Amino acid sequence: MSPDDARQVDEVVTVSGRRISAEKFVFACGPWLPKIFPRLLGERIHPTRQEVFYFGAPGGDGRFRAPAMPIWIDFNEEAYGLPDLDGRGVKIAIDRHGPPFDPDNGDRVASSEGLSEARACLARRLPSLKDAPLLESRVCQYENTSNGDFLIDRHPDFENVWLVGGGSGHGFKHGPAVAEYVAARIEGSDKGIEPRFSLESKKSTRERAVY
Repeated sequence: MSPDDARQVDEVVTVSGRRISAEKFVFACGPWLPKIFPRLLGERIHPTRQEVFYFGAPGGDGRFRAPAMPIWIDFNEEAYGLPDLDGRGVKIAIDRHGPPFDPDNGDRVASSEGLSEARACLARRLPSLKDAPLLESRVCQYENTSNGDFLIDRHPDFENVWLVGGGSGHGFKHGPAVAEYVAARIEGSDKGIEPRFSLESKKSTRERAVY
C-alpha cells in the first residue's frame, strides 16, 4: 500500500485510557516497539538481554582514566571497554547478542556467568585490573533488527504513523543524527533517504551486518 492509499490515524489511546490526538505520530519505543506492533515487528525486532560491568581502578592511578586509556572494542572477542569516567569505574561488556529479553518482566540482575566472562575479558586486556572490585552492574537491552541497521520508516498501513527503532546496541550514540533524519522524513523531504533503514529491509532472520 502506498502512502497515498494508506489511512490516517486521528488519535491513539494509551493503556490508561488517555487519548492523544496529533497530525503525525512517531513511535520510538526502543525494545517495546515489537510489543506495540506485534504483527508487524514481532519477527523483525528482537530485544536481547545485555549485561555491563564497572570495575574499580586503584585510587590515584590515572592509567585507566581518559585520556590515558581509550575506548576499545574487540570484534573477535565480542567485547568492548570504556575508561573510568567520573569515578564510575572501567566498563566492560560482552557485545554479542544475548538471550531474548522482555523489557517489562525480564530479570535485571546481572548473572554470575556474565560477571565471570567480563572478568576473563578484563584479565586479558587489562591484567592489572584482574582482581579489581566490582562497583556496579546493569542489565540493558538491545532491540536488534535482522541486520543491525536502524528502522526508520512509515507504517505501511497508516500514512501519518512513523516507526523509529532497531537501535541494535548503537542507537544512542547516533541520536542527534537520527533525530535530524527522522525530522526530515516527517517534513516530507526525500533528500538523503537511506534504503537500509526501510521496513522492507528488515527480515525475520537475523544476519548481523552492522555492529
